[in-house]
Amino acid sequence: MMNPTILKYPNGQLRGFIYRLSQYRVEIRNSGGVTLGWYNPSTDITYTSGGSMVGFGDLLTTLL
Repeated sequence: MMNPTILKYPNGQLRGFIYRLSQYRVEIRNSGGVTLGWYNPSTDITYTSGGSMVGFGDLLTTLL
């Protein structure tokens, strides 16, 4: 696993992480490390952690 991209609020408080796990899966996790969803760059579709489609494009931050 690669180093995550750390997402923070303007005040510096931790908001979440983005992990690029492979060329087919980019995950977003909350500050507690729980996976909220993933994006598949090859299909350009974002999904919730339950597998429901969110929409086309990288919409990961909308899941926070």
